[in-house]
Amino acid sequence: MPIRVLVPTPLRPFVGGSSSVEVEGGTVADALAELLARHDGMRKHLFDAEGGLRSFVNLYVNDEDVRTLSKMETKLRDGDVVSIVPAVAGGSPWRA
Repeated sequence: MPIRVLVPTPLRPFVGGSSSVEVEGGTVADALAELLARHDGMRKHLFDAEGGLRSFVNLYVNDEDVRTLSKMETKLRDGDVVSIVPAVAGGSPWRA
């Protein structure tokens, strides 16, 4: 059973409109490498020019933030779910 990567709505055009993509990989880094090998248009939205994960991109494995695990080296098992969650900011102040 492969790893399933959940793709947020704003990035779905880069994966043919799919809400998820199945990949193989022993770590989060491996899974994302395979995802980008097939859908390179996502690269600039996930990684900066130096190859680091953009600060506003959060990754979760089975609902656990990879920053509290082993980050990009977090181990994956068949059936795991990796969620790409862009941070949300902005808006206007609440008015009474």
